[in-house]
Amino acid sequence: MSLRSLPRPVVVLGLAGILPQAACVVSGVVDPAARWAANAAGCFYAAIILSFLGGIWWADALRAGDRRWWHYLLAVTPSLVAWGALLPWFQGLAWPGPSLVVLGVCLLLSPVADRALTRIAAPPAAGWLQLRLILSFSLGLCTLALALLPPPALAG
Repeated sequence: MSLRSLPRPVVVLGLAGILPQAACVVSGVVDPAARWAANAAGCFYAAIILSFLGGIWWADALRAGDRRWWHYLLAVTPSLVAWGALLPWFQGLAWPGPSLVVLGVCLLLSPVADRALTRIAAPPAAGWLQLRLILSFSLGLCTLALALLPPPALAG
């Protein structure tokens, strides 16, 4: 199984999906004044991607004709985690660092769910799990890198 067995748009566009998070990291490192905006954008992007993964898992269960609950519960979990990670901002939390950690760890662990779900439904294509590993680890590590950036200094 290799990435070469996947349609080229899947690989190219999948890998391009890492660019927004990488740009947030670069922006936060290069321009400390832009750090809050970079972390906020990165937090929302990670939440969106995590929710997207749940949608993939839901579709896998439907395609496989799975009638058990666990697969669908697993599929809705990423959206609930993403929503929960964004909730602190509505409570007045000014720095997204903790939310970025939660999202980054979930992204890093998401291939475990992909692998478990292959027991029910075959992966959509050869090389899919390899691509998912690359994408999840890259996005997860970028998200954790954002979490490690110190908050910008408050204007006095």
